[in-house]
Amino acid sequence: MVETATSLGIKELHTYWACQCAPGSAARLPQDVVKTLLAGLRLNVLETLRYLHQERPSYAQFEAWVCERNGGELKEASLDRLRRALAGEAVGAEVGDLEHVDGLTADELAHWHEHGYVILRNAISPQAAEIAETAIYDFLGMDRDDPESWYRQSLGHSIWVPLLRHPALVANRRAPRIHKAHAQLWGREDLWVTIDQGGFNPPERDNWPFPGPHLHWDATLAEPHCFELQGILYLADVAEDQGAFSCVPGFHRALKQWLKSVPSDVNVQNHARRTLTMKPIAAKRGDMIIWHHLLPHGSSPNRAQRPRVVQYMSLRPTRFAYTEEWKS
Repeated sequence: MVETATSLGIKELHTYWACQCAPGSAARLPQDVVKTLLAGLRLNVLETLRYLHQERPSYAQFEAWVCERNGGELKEASLDRLRRALAGEAVGAEVGDLEHVDGLTADELAHWHEHGYVILRNAISPQAAEIAETAIYDFLGMDRDDPESWYRQSLGHSIWVPLLRHPALVANRRAPRIHKAHAQLWGREDLWVTIDQGGFNPPERDNWPFPGPHLHWDATLAEPHCFELQGILYLADVAEDQGAFSCVPGFHRALKQWLKSVPSDVNVQNHARRTLTMKPIAAKRGDMIIWHHLLPHGSSPNRAQRPRVVQYMSLRPTRFAYTEEWKS
């Protein structure tokens, strides 16, 4: 069903628009509701904020933009699931019944509980991963087999690839094994997948040093420390020295005590980079690394012969505990 402007029927969307665009508006939405709202409407957080703050659209224009971001249509079934979830009703998995989908094994779950990360093997098929990998090369105007083409500066000195809605990346977000594994870790199936970008980390060379991100947290370090997940999907084989995702295994369990040891006049992130050692995580094409967001993590310099090509992805339930205060 094609939805026309001003007819999406999601009151939370109007509240969100008013919060960003209506001067003097007292309207506010909880952080978890905002994340569910944007994920449910297939919107990237940064692109949405950029559009609202730069264009200052009317609400009708904003709804029209939402539809345009979704190729001109939003399926009524998806909108209905979002409306019901925001109203507090129970909804199932976006991708259907997960009961017979293979997820994480008992050994993998034990590894998760000990180390705070897990590799979901064959999260997508190697074929699906290669199609998405090719989409990133094409978007960047690069040749997979021509190393000289890997260092275009058009997007700046960065490993981020702002490709959001290519059909291959969209299909990967609906992979049943990815939804099943996240449902196991969250203990629920009403999950919403973020519309996140890709990544391209080529081998270092003299005029292209590794730009980061170095060790960091994307989460607030203020207490209480809440549960959340982050993920990265390898679209090609990644060796340990190939710019692999890296983290400090198990540190989410030590974080609270470690923070007490950091001098009050010292920057926590800088202190962590000086004192903690990350472990690079190798995996195969189509594997996904899922980690607890309180693990310090980052990318790493690529000292191999091939680029690291990835897709970022997170899944969250409709409502979840979070800490309002931001502390880094």
